[in-house]
Amino acid sequence: NNELVIVGKEYIQNICENSVMKKRNQRTVGETLVQTFKISSSKNIIDKIDALLAKRYGFSDEELDYIINFDIKYRMGLVSGAANEEDL
Repeated sequence: NNELVIVGKEYIQNICENSVMKKRNQRTVGETLVQTFKISSSKNIIDKIDALLAKRYGFSDEELDYIINFDIKYRMGLVSGAANEEDL
C-alpha cells in the first residue's frame, strides 16, 4: 500500500526530528552519544498508521477505537505505573 509507505516515512522523519542526542558516561567505553526518541510526540502519525492498517485488515470502527485507546494508555504511558515521559 503506497499510502502506508508514505505515512511510514513521515513517521520516521517525525521521530528523528523530535529526537534528542544525550551524552552518557559508561564505565567500560567512556562517553557515548545516545539518540533518544519521544514517541508520544508522533501519536497523530501512529493513529494514521493504525487507521490504514485497520482498513487494510477489515477492522471495525470499534476495533480501531480499542487499538487507539490501548495505544494512549499503555504505549504513551498514560496509565498508572507507566514509565515516565523521558523514557517514552
